[in-house]
Amino acid sequence: QVQLVESGGGSVQAGGSLKLSCTASLYTSSTYCMGWFRQAPGKEREGVASIDSDGRTSYAGSVKGRFTISQDNAKTTVYLQMNSLKSEDTAMYYCASAVYDDGGSWLDENEYHYWGQGTQVTVSS
Repeated sequence: QVQLVESGGGSVQAGGSLKLSCTASLYTSSTYCMGWFRQAPGKEREGVASIDSDGRTSYAGSVKGRFTISQDNAKTTVYLQMNSLKSEDTAMYYCASAVYDDGGSWLDENEYHYWGQGTQVTVSS
């Protein structure tokens, strides 16, 4: 059982930066991908960024150029560097892990099998 713990959320003014971290209790050779998702009040959860076991990344159009996903060498911690934050980035951010590849998009929450509890990001304008 993989446990994911997010940290780094908080409140920031528009234009500011935050760096989220997600630490996995276990990284196995079958971990295909890790991703960041977010859910704003009244909205569906959406994919933000992903990084697969080969280091390939993908981003939602709304964050491309502003957010960067990365992982440490041990691949047990995934980061989301968020720059030029906007009020519309306000949401609960979740980390997720996929242990096999269904062939779908890594920005699709249905591709993931383990989830963290989330960390709140609030951007004030």
